Amino acid sequence: MKKVICFALLLSLTSLSFAQGSKQVFVSTDIDNFWNAYDKIIAAKDSVSQYAFLRDLYLDKATPGLKGMIEVRHYSEIEFMDRITQHPKFWNSIRPNMLQVKNLYPEIAANIQKLQKAYPDLKPVPIYFSVGAFRAGGTAQEKKVLIGSELSLADKTTIIDELPAWRQPFYKTQNPIKELPLLCTHEYIHTQQKELVQNLLSMCLYEGVAEFVSCKASGEKSNAPAIEFGKANRQIVVDQFVSDLFLMSNNNNWIWGENTNKFKVRDLGYYIGYEICERYYNLSKDKTKAIKELIELDYTDEKQVERIVDLTNLFPKSLEELYSDYERQRPAVTMLAPFENGNQNVKPGLTKITVHFSEPLLKHNTGLDFGPLGQDYCPKIKPFRYFSEDGKSWTFEADLQPNQHYQILISNNFRKENGVRLKPYLIEFKTTE
Repeated sequence: MKKVICFALLLSLTSLSFAQGSKQVFVSTDIDNFWNAYDKIIAAKDSVSQYAFLRDLYLDKATPGLKGMIEVRHYSEIEFMDRITQHPKFWNSIRPNMLQVKNLYPEIAANIQKLQKAYPDLKPVPIYFSVGAFRAGGTAQEKKVLIGSELSLADKTTIIDELPAWRQPFYKTQNPIKELPLLCTHEYIHTQQKELVQNLLSMCLYEGVAEFVSCKASGEKSNAPAIEFGKANRQIVVDQFVSDLFLMSNNNNWIWGENTNKFKVRDLGYYIGYEICERYYNLSKDKTKAIKELIELDYTDEKQVERIVDLTNLFPKSLEELYSDYERQRPAVTMLAPFENGNQNVKPGLTKITVHFSEPLLKHNTGLDFGPLGQDYCPKIKPFRYFSEDGKSWTFEADLQPNQHYQILISNNFRKENGVRLKPYLIEFKTTE
């Protein structure tokens, strides 16, 4: 226990109780270090000194939280320096909030207490407050909650007119410092979830679980504009989501993107996931069990995901039926030239291979990859490649060596105008001596 106390004091940690036998750990050392560095950087007369202060006083003293934020968002020294030196009015206006962050700990801890009551298996993790470069208000990494204070500690008095145009809407539409306890609870839930699978439905569920459970546990209404918009426009949002579900190219329209979708509302996938979770919870007799199932959902278990989603009847058909509908829309390779697939006697040499499709495809999306046997079985592909005028065939040039077994994968990067992707097609053949 003495070692724990000493370690806490060394890192300037503040702990508040959130469960019997547990302490909620907050770390804001990075904020103090940032302002020490900031004052030196602004007073310096040359960039060499500025970068030295940034490294020595801030980056080299980084807590695991700041190190995690830099790793997750790939922040660079140049990016930090640009943000520090270009927005003096912003920094002066937000500084008091940052330096008083400890005043916010009790409300955050109270939310985590409520989460622990709703989910008794909650594992305590530290919450780190650092200062980033405007690309993350809150995120989670492994067993850490990471808060970007330059976003999440702003309020309506924060001056934002120096900031890039793409960043200002966040401050205009949100009241971050008031939303901080719910944000911390949301990110806390992410630290309890199983590893995410990179498909659109799983990403929406992953965020929807965190948003719904944090709201249900805390008794607070979601601050995400997507939830309110989705509730008010459920049918058109769900219809569009179903259309995009298997396209893979439209993820930024739904999750972790800007307002690029047709509705001009960012992160509408949060609503899809939230609605599924809310319906599942309401249908469940055992509410505690439902929350546990949602938080501990195994995204690699397709049957488990399908059971939860299908039970809610949010979509017009089951996931299996929707996938079958999508598969029927997919174009396919119909033939090759100048030889048939599987030919065992292909003549070696520089050869133009033409792939014919069942439907016209977009001419700016192509894709060749290795087959199951790997790179050694793929011929050297020349830069020469082109689509036919009607988009129904594509030709590439391969340097075929004698007495070789070759595989070339025509990938699903090929697609129709509506984004529906080609069924992958493996070309396999052998050359003569």
